[in-house]
Amino acid sequence: LEQALVNVIDNAIKYSPEGSVVDVTLASSGDELFIQVRDRGIGIPEGDLSHIFERFYRVDKGRSRKAGGTGLGLSIARHIMQVHRGRILVESRPGEGSCFTLALPKPPVN
Repeated sequence: LEQALVNVIDNAIKYSPEGSVVDVTLASSGDELFIQVRDRGIGIPEGDLSHIFERFYRVDKGRSRKAGGTGLGLSIARHIMQVHRGRILVESRPGEGSCFTLALPKPPVN
C-alpha cells in the first residue's frame, strides 16, 4: 500500500509546477477508507483518463522522459489496490490538476 501511495504522490509532484501544494487527505464512508492525493498540476485530458492505469502509458511522452517516468507507476498502484480488494479512482481537468483516490475496504471489527 505504501508503494501505491508513493507512486501517486510522486506523480502529483512531478506534474505540478514547482512550489505548488499537493494535498493528501484521509476519509471514510460506509465500509470504505479513502486516501486522496490532490494536485494543482497540468491535469490529464479526458481522452487519456481511461488509459492512464495501463502499463507503459504516458500522457505527455516528452515530459515523462524528462521527469524519468516509465509509465508503470499508476499501473503498479492499480495492481496493488486490486490485491488489497481496493480500487483507484481519478478525477482530472487539464490546467486544473488531478485528484487520485485510493479506496480500501474497512477492516472487519472484532
